Amino acid sequence: MELRRCLLLTALLLPAALPFPVQVRPAPCTGKVILLSFCTESPSPTETDEEDEDIFNKILKVNKDSSQLLQEGDIVPRRGRSAINCRHCNWPQSSDGIVRIPYELDPTYETNHVKGIHDAMAEFEALTCINFVKRKTERDYLSIRSADGCWSNYGKVGGGQTVSVMKGGCMWKGVIQHELEHALGFLHEHSRSDRDKHVKIMWQYISPADRPDFKKFENSNNLDLPYDYSSVMHYGPYTFSNTTGKATIVPIPDGSVHIGQRQGMSNLDVAKINKLYNCSRCSTILDGPSGSLRSANHPRNYSDNTNCVWLIRTRSRKVSLHFQAFHLQNTRGCQGDYVKVYDGSSKTSPVLMDKTCGSKIPNSIISSSNLMLVEFITDGAHTASGFQAAFAAGKSENMGNGKENSPCQISLSIHSGKTWKDCSP
Repeated sequence: MELRRCLLLTALLLPAALPFPVQVRPAPCTGKVILLSFCTESPSPTETDEEDEDIFNKILKVNKDSSQLLQEGDIVPRRGRSAINCRHCNWPQSSDGIVRIPYELDPTYETNHVKGIHDAMAEFEALTCINFVKRKTERDYLSIRSADGCWSNYGKVGGGQTVSVMKGGCMWKGVIQHELEHALGFLHEHSRSDRDKHVKIMWQYISPADRPDFKKFENSNNLDLPYDYSSVMHYGPYTFSNTTGKATIVPIPDGSVHIGQRQGMSNLDVAKINKLYNCSRCSTILDGPSGSLRSANHPRNYSDNTNCVWLIRTRSRKVSLHFQAFHLQNTRGCQGDYVKVYDGSSKTSPVLMDKTCGSKIPNSIISSSNLMLVEFITDGAHTASGFQAAFAAGKSENMGNGKENSPCQISLSIHSGKTWKDCSP
C-alpha cells in the first residue's frame, strides 16, 4: 500500500519539478512510471485571435477613434484631389540605385517601440533598394510619430509628412510596413483597376457610408504584376462588413483563397516596390513552416555577379537551416563568391554563418528568433554548382535526412532511480 501511495505521489509531483512538459502514464506490470516528453524545441505560445487577425482589421480597430480624416480607412487625403492622383510622388533614387528616405521618430517612443519600427524598416532594406535613414537637414522626410491611429499619406507629399504609428495599437510589423508602403506610393490592393477579375465586392454587406472605401481606380499603375491576395496592402475579407460573419471581399473563382496578411510584406509586395523604384534585386520571402532554397540553376552553375537574399520568416520561435549541397568558387577569405547567414531580417543582424565558400558542406544553423536572412554573393570570375538548403520552423536535428522531429520517451524507474531516454524513430 505504501509503495502504491509513493508511486502515485511521485507521478503527480515529479512532472511539476521537471523543466519540460511531460505526460505521465503507468507502465503495465513493470513497477515503473513512464514519463513522455519531446527532445524538440518547445513550441511557441499559442497565438491569440488578435495576433492571428489580418493587418488591416488591426488598423481599423485603432482608427475607429481617430479624429483624422481618412480615405479607405488609413490614407490621409490630399488637398483638393483624390489620393490616386499622384503621378510624380515617388521618392528620389540616388546614383547608386538606393532610394534613401529620411525619417524622424517621435521622441515619446520607448526602446521597444523604436526596435519594432526599425525591424519593420530592416526588411525593406534587405529585400528592396529602399533605405530609411535618419534625417539630417533634408527638407522632405517622414515624421513617424504616435498620433491618433495608424495612417499615412499616399506617396511623397513634401516637407515633413506624418506616418502615424500609435503606441497603443499600431506596433505590429505588418501594420508599420503597411503605412510605410502607403508613403512609398502604394494604394490598397483591392483598389486596382483589374480587381473585379480577382475579387467580388459584396456591396449588400457594406453600409452606404463605407462604400467609397471600396472604390476601384481605373488608372491605377499595376506594374504588370499579378494581383496579390496575400499583400500586406490588401483588405481582409470582412473589412467594413455591416453583418457579422458576412464577407465584403470574396476571391474569385475560388472563394476559399486566403486574403489579407498577418506577418508582413509578401513576395509580390517586394516585387512591386522593386519595379516601381527600378531596383535590380533578387529577393525571396520564405514564410512556410518548412521549405528549401537554392542558388539559381542548381545543380548547374550559377551566374556571375549575383546578389540574392532569402528572408526566412516562420511563425515558430526559431528557424533551423541545413545545407544539403554546397560548391562555391573558393577564394581566400571568401572574397569572391560566398553565402552568409544572419540571425534576423537585416544585414545588420548578428551573423550566424560568416562568408563561406568552397566545397565543404556547412554545419546546420539555428536562429534565435523566427527570422533568418541568407545572402548569396558572386563575383565576375569562376562559377560553380552553388548550394541547396532546407529550412524548418523550430529545432530539427533530423532535417538532413528528411525525418521530422520525433518524440523522445524518458523513462524513470521508481525502484532503481535510473533514467534513460529513447529517441528512436
